Amino acid sequence: ALFLETSYCNNYKMKRIFGQKKDVAPPPTLGDAGAKVDSRVAALDEKIKKLEVELSGYKEKLKRARGPAQKTLKQRAMGVLKRKKMYEQQRDQLAGQAFNIEQTNFTIDSVKDTITTVDAMKAASKTLKTEFKKVNIDKIDDLQDDLADMMEDMNEVQDVLGRSYDVGEDIDEADLDAELEALGDDLDAELELDDADSTPAYLQPAEPTNLPEQPTNVPAAPESAVDEFGLPVAQGA
Repeated sequence: ALFLETSYCNNYKMKRIFGQKKDVAPPPTLGDAGAKVDSRVAALDEKIKKLEVELSGYKEKLKRARGPAQKTLKQRAMGVLKRKKMYEQQRDQLAGQAFNIEQTNFTIDSVKDTITTVDAMKAASKTLKTEFKKVNIDKIDDLQDDLADMMEDMNEVQDVLGRSYDVGEDIDEADLDAELEALGDDLDAELELDDADSTPAYLQPAEPTNLPEQPTNVPAAPESAVDEFGLPVAQGA
């Protein structure tokens, strides 16, 4: 306990002699600086708008004023215009600073993104190398050769299974063509006979017959007499 009390006293004396170390504030970030500049630009814009309204009032008064009053209004308007120009210059300077801050912040973000991308590519390259070591090119070539041999064997098997039995290889192709053509003629003839047989006899056209000519010198039938009322009159024997 005595040792702790002595240490505390010594520390207290040292702080009184040399002073206590102050906590150092962290440096401002670009975001903080940009926000501060933007707020100042907004404040200047507000002042400029108020001066424009004031200038508009002086212009209306100058149109109606005459003599010394007009001179006094003109001087006041010139003062307002000078302040407006000054605020506009300050605003333009701050706008340039804000632009530079944004560009710097964008560049920093781009560098950070680039570093992240490079780190990701390094990790991907390491993984690719590790996985590629598991691949054996010779085994892949042997596998491809085995597959090609098996496919060739299967083609030979299919050729053997597709052979026809009891068919000689010394058959003349010209004879086969002639026989095929004759078979086509027979089929056409059978189709024509089938069409003729399928038509009933009463639907087939009749053959022309020799009929006697109709006589032209036949006397006309006598006309029957009618009375004055249009009734037929009986004729005596």
